Amino acid sequence: MGLASWIHIRRRGVARALMPAEKSAIRARVKYSVGTRHYRHTTGWPIARGGAQNITLALASYFRSLGGEVVTHVRVHSLDALPPVRVILCDITPRQLLQIAGHRLPQSYRRRLERYRYGVGAYKVDWALAQLIPWTASACTRAGTVHLGCTLEEICRAEQAPWRNQVATQPFVLLTQPSIFDPIRAPRGRHTAWAYCHVPHGSTTSMLDQIETQAERFAPGFWAQILARSVLSPRDLERRNANLIGGDINGGVQDLWQLFFRPSLRHYRTPVRSLYLCSASTPRAVAFTVCAVTTQPTWRSVMYCAKAGMSGSAALSVVDGFSHTYFRFND
Repeated sequence: MGLASWIHIRRRGVARALMPAEKSAIRARVKYSVGTRHYRHTTGWPIARGGAQNITLALASYFRSLGGEVVTHVRVHSLDALPPVRVILCDITPRQLLQIAGHRLPQSYRRRLERYRYGVGAYKVDWALAQLIPWTASACTRAGTVHLGCTLEEICRAEQAPWRNQVATQPFVLLTQPSIFDPIRAPRGRHTAWAYCHVPHGSTTSMLDQIETQAERFAPGFWAQILARSVLSPRDLERRNANLIGGDINGGVQDLWQLFFRPSLRHYRTPVRSLYLCSASTPRAVAFTVCAVTTQPTWRSVMYCAKAGMSGSAALSVVDGFSHTYFRFND
């Protein structure tokens, strides 16, 4: 299987933060700078043809072609349960690292991981639609992703609320409509869309009405197009993926400290030789990158450890809490 086909969405770049703008002027400026540079695309945000699962399938296929082995449906309760390997990359958050490797970590590092803070949760809705969303603004019918908010003041209030353990009556909603650009996402003449908003960490409050009311506000007749829906609360998200603690899709709070020192000054490295943390809870991997070891010195260190040892032994083991991924060097 080749690499997934990509469809590019005609849309201008936009900055999105999981911290309220008023949290700190410095933090807001830093986040805006980092966010805009990271998310701005000249041709819009890409989506995978047929769904994001095809990205995973393509990567797994390529990985196997290199001699790798993917083992799924096996919960990793302890690193001691893994077969002997030269390098372990943990695509998990600090809380899971403590659970599966705490006995190997020095007390000072464990304390640092225990102090790691998680942020607000997400509430997500998926829809099957009879027709295109009837946006009042015609440009929205040509956008893959639409942000629903009115004034800057309204958006700021909506993003402040979860940090105060409150739910917004008019949440700032991110809505995606992939079937506009990828017709195989839905039967002919039908469409799909999904959206989410921020809620307090671990919130059990339903935001379905608020999200759909926002969509109806900017697209009168939206409710009439809904054929079916699926809802994921913060707890549902965490049940599906233990890394989404309290529904936090960001891998931890992104304040000034945790934006650059995730989860400690060591970044990807741990005090244990050949054990690395490389997830959304590490720098440059915030929320949207899986198992990213992006600094050259760290990656060289990983590869040096992986290549050292006996020929044919398992070189890499990637742990994401639900599966193992092994890579064997056939020296």
